[in-house]
Amino acid sequence: MEETSMGLVYADIELVRGGDLVLVQEGYRSEDQIRRCTVSAMVDSGATMLAIPEFVKKQLDLRKVSDIEAELADGSSVAFEVVGPIEVRFQNRRTSVEALVVPNSTKVLLGAIPMEGLDVLIDPKRERLIVNPESPDVARMLLM
Repeated sequence: MEETSMGLVYADIELVRGGDLVLVQEGYRSEDQIRRCTVSAMVDSGATMLAIPEFVKKQLDLRKVSDIEAELADGSSVAFEVVGPIEVRFQNRRTSVEALVVPNSTKVLLGAIPMEGLDVLIDPKRERLIVNPESPDVARMLLM
């Protein structure tokens, strides 16, 4: 379900712990042991990465990968923890990314990198996230 609020676009996405997917592929876990959650994410093609609140990190038991310096909308810089891998799913699409953990936040932000991986677009007329109509069945990547 997609919804809008004052020009903002939100989309329901599923977040899946990437490490669990590997353990299932290797035969160490069963499908029902995969940690996952469905969230309403604010979609912002002007943002770069996936950003998640602390409770999502804890719920999926995501591991720290690194720290990163990020610039906020007001021009200030803040250090954030980067966790992953995390698989992002939307409709018939999936992509694996790392995520910034934003302390004291309750919102998930879907930025340009996961949007590119999913091959999704913001439909400006309907103000919603859609699968790229030029490649409806499978995500398409530009290699050059």
